[in-house]
Amino acid sequence: MDVMKVAVMYSGGKDSTMALRYALDHGWQVEALISVKPKSTESFLYQFATVEWTRLSAEALDIPLIHVKSEKIGPKEEADELEEIFKGLKVDAILAGGVGLQKTQIREWRRVAKKFGMDLIVPYENMTSEELFDKTIDSGFDIMLTDVATDGLGSDWIGKKLNRENAEEFKMLSKKFGFDILGEGGYYNSLVLDGPIFNKKIDVVKSKKIWDNKTYSGYLEILEAKLVSK
Repeated sequence: MDVMKVAVMYSGGKDSTMALRYALDHGWQVEALISVKPKSTESFLYQFATVEWTRLSAEALDIPLIHVKSEKIGPKEEADELEEIFKGLKVDAILAGGVGLQKTQIREWRRVAKKFGMDLIVPYENMTSEELFDKTIDSGFDIMLTDVATDGLGSDWIGKKLNRENAEEFKMLSKKFGFDILGEGGYYNSLVLDGPIFNKKIDVVKSKKIWDNKTYSGYLEILEAKLVSK
């Protein structure tokens, strides 16, 4: 029986890392991680903050990285930029993180993947956001919040670790302020610094917070980071 070959849409965050882990746990061959740095926080399909640091993630995971910059804004336009990447892949499927609430993202990626005879798989699409959140918290991943854009999550959450100690508080804020607990829809994003599938861990040496009081949103700009042995 042939081993399934996949590539993972990879922002470096918790959801795409969980999708990657799913592939590895199922014995699939991960040919590449695909990370896209959008031109601004206005992107429809891609995470903005810290995506460029997936080069360290890929090295820590020992998986090839395809990293590109997106110059377009708009769901179709941003997805079409993947054509050159997908054209060069020899995989059965593209994997995406989350539970599939980001319908526009999934639809557009699936449209482009289909052009090249590839499926788009959302491994946890049968779970609720709450179920996947709990699974993620228990995964052993070291998760740092990199941007927030919702009432209830102020600038103090930027750069903070999301873990068992504050998971219940986070759930309470999600219910109170009405944001998706996984962050689907752009409420917040993250960067995984370490975990069971990592050979090394990412050490953030220097960073700064960018905050906008008008929109009550902000993100972390990592100025210096390195890999360290575990």
